Amino acid sequence: MADDVLDDAEPDAAAQPVLEARIDLKGVRLDKALAVTFPTLSRARLQTLLAEGAVTCDGQVVSNGSAKALPGLYAVTPPPIVSATPLPQAISLTVLFEDADLIVIDKPAGMAAHPAPGTPDGTLVNALLAHCGDSLSGIGGVARPGIVHRLDKDTSGVMVAAKTDRAHVGLSALFATHDIERTYIALTRGMPMPREGRIQTLIGRSHGDRKKMAVLKSGGREAITDYAVEKIFGEQLVLRGKGLRQTGPFLAARVACALHTGRTHQIRVHMASKGCPILGDATYGSGSPATPVRAAIAASGLTRQALHAAVLGFVHPVTGEALRFETAPPADMLALEAQLSAL
Repeated sequence: MADDVLDDAEPDAAAQPVLEARIDLKGVRLDKALAVTFPTLSRARLQTLLAEGAVTCDGQVVSNGSAKALPGLYAVTPPPIVSATPLPQAISLTVLFEDADLIVIDKPAGMAAHPAPGTPDGTLVNALLAHCGDSLSGIGGVARPGIVHRLDKDTSGVMVAAKTDRAHVGLSALFATHDIERTYIALTRGMPMPREGRIQTLIGRSHGDRKKMAVLKSGGREAITDYAVEKIFGEQLVLRGKGLRQTGPFLAARVACALHTGRTHQIRVHMASKGCPILGDATYGSGSPATPVRAAIAASGLTRQALHAAVLGFVHPVTGEALRFETAPPADMLALEAQLSAL
């Protein structure tokens, strides 16, 4: 284990020049007018820059690319170019297992697996580079050394990373053939029906929002999740004819989800498709939980989707040893479950 400590300096970044031009086009969408005016930037890139507040007209930020362009002096300020090579950072890791070939960690919520736009550092890769030293260099590529699978930034739980090429090849093969045991714990709005079953769909980019994934009728890739309700919370009392009170649907549930495939946001999309999105999920949690559930979330301090990768089991790609790791959900999910249990 390396004990090198890196200072807090940001990765090397090169400033890009500000682009300025006067636009006098009328009746043209702003993103189209900008693409014509600044041909070195694609329309998609310009839409991203607009959303990031990097475009101004006469000194005022403009962000709506679908609006009509107004005459004025436009300035586009691209963000600095960040080095594609991650740097080691001395970030504490909860190590569940480690040998010469691989390392298994309990990833905290809020840590991205690898650097990406908006998350240049502070990632698992940065931590692994410091923890494992030179042995990790280049394993699986320069940008994502050691990474063979990912958890969403705000999903906690068990992850494995490769420390050698032979482990990377072997683990990648296991994930490709789905010879991995993976079980997640989710706290959901309402309860999926039936209480246990299999969700088998196609998942791909949403046609309405390319930043989201969705269940598709055609295209996409096959996604299979087995689920089982482990606990239910809070029955609703609803009014029927003549004011009769009857028990309505449960307010929330704890659901175990076993992955047979590993598509982007698979569990989050599948639970939402059952009408039971994961609590705290700002992307797929359409609609609002019942008032008692909202109060429980606030009291628990949960600020993310309530999803935890609890179990990871696989055969060691080098030694052939059967390995299985299980961790409890972290404090925020446990606090929320306690609040829900009191409903």
